[in-house]
Amino acid sequence: MIEANIQEILESHKNAERDALIPILQEVQESLGYISKEAVVQIGRHLNLPASKIYGVATFYNQFRFQPVGRYHVQVCRGTACHVKGSARVLEAVQNALKIAPGQTTRDKMFSLEVVACMGACGLSPVICINGEFFAKVSPAKVTKIIESYRTEGVSKHVA
Repeated sequence: MIEANIQEILESHKNAERDALIPILQEVQESLGYISKEAVVQIGRHLNLPASKIYGVATFYNQFRFQPVGRYHVQVCRGTACHVKGSARVLEAVQNALKIAPGQTTRDKMFSLEVVACMGACGLSPVICINGEFFAKVSPAKVTKIIESYRTEGVSKHVA
């Protein structure tokens, strides 16, 4: 299944050269949710590039990830406003609640964690986002309750 998706993407880029690498990586990630090792190998063959070159480009841009995200993708903003308002403690609380570091996914594939530079919600800082749902002015205690509500209910409860 995964290889078929990648092959279909590569076929839409017949005669592609090195300059097509980023669009191909974007399409693969859009399709699979991440850039797999198999995808890197297939892209390398298609573009006649070594895997090291593909990894070099993909790791340069923070839009690409190399592990699948969890059912609930948690993003913690670490922009200036959020930092000033305590996002370091919020991030620590998320890591403790999920037992993972940024860039990782829980073993049960339920949660993944990503640190982002800015979400553009500075007036609501500190902010976290789970699958596109924003939570404003979060504290370590509040974020723990939010995570727990996703874990037990499968949907968020807006915790005050």
